[in-house]
Amino acid sequence: MPERPDPVLLDFPDQIETERLIIRAPRPGDGPAINEAVCASLEHLRPWMPWAQHAPTLEESESIVRQGAARWITREDLWMMIIRKADGLWLGGSGLHRIRWDVPRFEIGYWIRPEAEGQGYVSEAVRAITGFAFGTLHAERVEIRCEAANTRSAAVARRCGYTLEGRLRSHSRNTQGELVDDLIFSMLPPEWEALRPTWEAPRTGGPA
Repeated sequence: MPERPDPVLLDFPDQIETERLIIRAPRPGDGPAINEAVCASLEHLRPWMPWAQHAPTLEESESIVRQGAARWITREDLWMMIIRKADGLWLGGSGLHRIRWDVPRFEIGYWIRPEAEGQGYVSEAVRAITGFAFGTLHAERVEIRCEAANTRSAAVARRCGYTLEGRLRSHSRNTQGELVDDLIFSMLPPEWEALRPTWEAPRTGGPA
């Protein structure tokens, strides 16, 4: 097996652009924007996201942003901001998580502020990040996981062409502490190659 390079030494862009979106790594100073978006989305996020159980302070949000920027540099986690090009509004978050560079394997997570739902932004971001994972990071596998009850999240995975591999029964606990089933979707390189012509090719930019 060929030796893989130290992930910290991998150079790749920190920004993707689509027709309507800028999707990029967190940067110091992003705290107020993420704070506003999270606070505006709390009721929407609370049933699904353990980290969205209370309104963060500005200091907490800036700390989270700086920790995210640090983890991007060390390649431990690739959290990404979703920003609307038209007006610069911070729409939500996504990125590549639970990374296994030895495979390489990634998991995409996502959320969007409620007033931006139903406009295709999440699917647009997921397609772009999927393309980034396979085309730039040479992924062998990309996953999407969600609670079985989170039908909107599962619909995004299906809409983007991910394959439902299974339902993991009593696999985790929800934010209320109840046992729940989780769904696991995946995509492999040949499947992405087949879908790629139907997707807009994302443009990368910004510093590596």
